[in-house]
Amino acid sequence: MNKKLKFHSADPRGLIYEAYRMEPLKDEEYRSIFLDWALGIPIEQDTFGLINDLLTIYQKEYPDHPMTLILLEGLKTNKTRTNRRRSRTSRKATP
Repeated sequence: MNKKLKFHSADPRGLIYEAYRMEPLKDEEYRSIFLDWALGIPIEQDTFGLINDLLTIYQKEYPDHPMTLILLEGLKTNKTRTNRRRSRTSRKATP
């Protein structure tokens, strides 16, 4: 893996990069890393697009890695998260 990808714009803190290089962890530990990554993403950024970027980088080389599977799950749940966010924002905007 190319070292310059460590701090890709989709993973500015290198959390996902490091997850792929760690000794095998339990699934919940990978989920915790993913959650930490997701919480660091500004609300205005396209999380779905960032997850796709990460999969483009890692999925081919690590197709069966637990983090790849978690990123794929993130794609499935991201639409629900976006809809919830919009709903919450619209409620706050109403006087």
